[in-house]
Amino acid sequence: MRADLFLDTNILLYAASRSEAEKQKRDIARQLLLSADVGISSQVLAEFYVNATSKLKLPEKEVIGILEAMSDYPTLPVDAELFWAALEIRKRYGISYWDSAIVAAAVKLGSSTVYSEDLNHGQEYAGVRVINPFLK
Repeated sequence: MRADLFLDTNILLYAASRSEAEKQKRDIARQLLLSADVGISSQVLAEFYVNATSKLKLPEKEVIGILEAMSDYPTLPVDAELFWAALEIRKRYGISYWDSAIVAAAVKLGSSTVYSEDLNHGQEYAGVRVINPFLK
């Protein structure tokens, strides 16, 4: 299983957002979802589910439909190996465990880029460069 581009949860949330104020971010996020060679992790799926149903207030049935539509994306499970790799990344870079788990999953999928609004734009973590696609 391999994917050159890894999507953080916020990309999925913007893609599903109905907010008119987030239209530009929604359009960018949807384009990223259509890119070839995109991967995610089960952490991203879980975070999306929780935030889409609670913060975005989307109906659970709709959120599950979105998740089912993403079933063809390479999706890395969060297992013990990924957990320990995330702890090493957290220790090395001083970022949160959750962000470290995103980076660790991207590394394990062989991704060169993580698209995220949460990590430092342009910074490289463990050989993976972070791009904030929403910066102008």
